[in-house]
Amino acid sequence: MLDREKAQAASRLLVGHWDDGTHLDAIPEPVRPKTRTDGYAIQAHVMDRSAAALFGWKIAATSLAGQKHINVEGPMAGRLLAEKAVEVGGSVSLATSKMRVAEIEFAFRFGRALPPRPTPFEIAEVMDAVATLHPAIEIPDSRYNDFCAVGAAQLIADNACANLFVIGEPTRAEWREVNLAEHSVTGVVSGKSRHNGTGAAVLGDPRIALTWLVNELSGLGITAQPGQIVITGTCVTPIAVEAGDEVIGDLGMFGHVSVRFV
Repeated sequence: MLDREKAQAASRLLVGHWDDGTHLDAIPEPVRPKTRTDGYAIQAHVMDRSAAALFGWKIAATSLAGQKHINVEGPMAGRLLAEKAVEVGGSVSLATSKMRVAEIEFAFRFGRALPPRPTPFEIAEVMDAVATLHPAIEIPDSRYNDFCAVGAAQLIADNACANLFVIGEPTRAEWREVNLAEHSVTGVVSGKSRHNGTGAAVLGDPRIALTWLVNELSGLGITAQPGQIVITGTCVTPIAVEAGDEVIGDLGMFGHVSVRFV
């Protein structure tokens, strides 16, 4: 297991590349994480760079196709930093982006804390702690030259490919009794392409994904805090974007959200 000094050193390296828009092949062997736990220990130090409270969490690799694409065996949690939030309709530069994709997601905001405990949380318990549902767009990215080759531990250390994100207004629709697995989700790119999906793309149901996240945090001794937002994974195949595109994420009755790329 990595000690604190090595975890901090690995985090500083990754954050430096994040800030500079540069990339590396892999974390140097002396401080490289060997396990998911090591990866999370490195990831935790990303908060050393941020003066703001943790905005929330993301879940990466919530589909079998996504897991296969980046060569991991299951989902991964990452931290959302407040300074990486983009306003609805705002602009995002692709100048240093490695992934160049947009993802359309369900987001949930917690209304009360879910502290760690020995037994797993059930879906109903987690959903009872949710205050609001929001449409969201994630613009993930990686600090690795080949993010499909480094493995889960290093991807987790790199904040599970977290980068920018857009959170829409909380829906006013009655969403709790809706089957979110069957709910249609659409991404539209500048009127030139349309990408369709459903909530089932996200571990079978966004509520299942959210519960996975809470249990992952619980296993790490971390409390899901009130006010934190979780984006639960893309409901459509990641949408390739280029400068000049506008992406609209449409969750139907739950609202829509948009972002422009420059």
